Amino acid sequence: MAASSIEGVGATALRSVLHRIQLAADRSGRSSDRIRVVAVSKIKPVSIIREVYDAGHRHFGENYVQEIIEKAPQLPEDIEWHFIGNLQSNKVKPLLTGVPNLAMVETVDDTKIANLLNRVVENIGRKPLKVLVQVNTSGEESKYGVSPSECLELVKHVTLSCPNLEFSGLMTIGMPDYTSTPLNFSTLANCRSQVCEELGIAEEKCELSMGMSGDFELAVEMGSTNVRIGSTIFGAREYPKKQ
Repeated sequence: MAASSIEGVGATALRSVLHRIQLAADRSGRSSDRIRVVAVSKIKPVSIIREVYDAGHRHFGENYVQEIIEKAPQLPEDIEWHFIGNLQSNKVKPLLTGVPNLAMVETVDDTKIANLLNRVVENIGRKPLKVLVQVNTSGEESKYGVSPSECLELVKHVTLSCPNLEFSGLMTIGMPDYTSTPLNFSTLANCRSQVCEELGIAEEKCELSMGMSGDFELAVEMGSTNVRIGSTIFGAREYPKKQ
């Protein structure tokens, strides 16, 4: 009995998340149709990803290049993969060549990685790649991302100097203990306002990727268009014990 009930856990959890997003959108007078859920399958097996896919979901995210290039070929080609981890220079080509259905890189945080993505996209002849600029809104040294004051310059570089990249918006990660999460999210929204005003972009054309399992409802209420949800859909992660 237990084994058969486990099969539906991911799909049931996904439905619950979508319902909670609907309620959060209703509370803030937004349409949930404009909010994308990226199901983050870090260290989860292909079988449970497939289960969530079979429930109708198409947007999945991974944090590690090695994982995404191993999983993607085992799953349907109409999945839209988001890369949401820190991207090292030597991993750019393997990522782009190994995942033809990569829809977006959410973690562009300097001109070097933007230039490299732009060059590899051109070299392999794929369509322009959607990217988000990652902003460190909490000021934590352990987090990647440009500072809010540097955000505009990096966005300008992507839009003006990287023709093979499609600037799609901004991304941030809130504080682990959620104490300053509202401030983190409002800072990202302020960055978007500045970017859109300076570059003449309509705000609805500039995404805000913010909110994870512990704070996605607040993120939706504060304007997020893209929430990255892992453990709430797939269950707690059990990391291999270090020898």
